[in-house]
This record gives sequence, structure tokens and C-alpha cells, in this order.
Amino acid sequence: METKRMIRTTQVLLTLGAFEFFGPIVRDTNASHLLNPAWVGHARFHLMWCLLLWLSLGSYCLYLIWNRSGDTLKNLYRALALQGFNALAFWGAVILGPAYSAEVFDANIHVGFLNINENILVFIVLSLLLVTNFLLLRASEKNTITNTSKQVTTIQEVRS
Repeated sequence: METKRMIRTTQVLLTLGAFEFFGPIVRDTNASHLLNPAWVGHARFHLMWCLLLWLSLGSYCLYLIWNRSGDTLKNLYRALALQGFNALAFWGAVILGPAYSAEVFDANIHVGFLNINENILVFIVLSLLLVTNFLLLRASEKNTITNTSKQVTTIQEVRS
């Protein structure tokens, strides 16, 4: 696949991954989470803080993906890193959940698909997207380096 096409594919796939930053804003701004009167005010404060952080990170991620100035590959790697941190934080919360009596699945709110919790399923897909995007970026980087080397060789031959 040519470099331009790999970069465009990566941009589209990273955009899909970036939408997860906005997911909690849509899903958790309701009576089950942020507006839940049973939650202590300080817990709601922390959730709002996280939601605003996700909004900021998601917006910045989209900016990095589609910004036309600067080093495109570096920007895409930065967007990939932000999405990687988000996925690592999710999987960390899943692993540490038993230590603070957390539950990933709430039957009143979440649905399962193929007997898999929707949150787990979404983050499995997002984690696979991360790996795919990383491989596409590496391939784009190698193509760019190879093409640059060929251009330098051609210029040197012309000068000789």
C-alpha cells in the first residue's frame, strides 16, 4: 500500500478510536452516573472532571489526526499515544477493580453482546485498532524513509 493511502487509512482508524473519548460524555451524563442523586457530590465532581478531560483529550486527538501543518507522522503517533493511554487506563481499572469493589458491568445500564460486556468488547476492538494503527504508522514511516533515500540517491546521481 502506498504511503499516502496508509496515512489516510490510519487517520480514519484513529478517528474511530478517538470517538471513545466522547463516549463517556454521552453515556455517563445521566441519572445512572453524573446526575445520580445517590452519589456523593464529590464523586460527581470527579466524574465531571474526567468527562471534561476526555472532551479535551478527544478534541486534541482529532486535531492531531487532521491537522495539516507540522510533521504528520509525529502527530499521528501522538494521537496514537493518547488513545493508548486511554486504553491502558481502562484495562488498569478493570484489573484493579476488585481492589476497590468496582464492577465493569451493571445489568441496569449495560448490555452484553455475544456474552461479552459491552465495555470489554469495545476496548478489545479499540486495542486491536491501536495495534493496527501502530503497524500502519511503522509501515508508513519505513516507506517515507525508503522513498527519501531513493530521492537522495537520485539527486546524487544527477549531480555526478
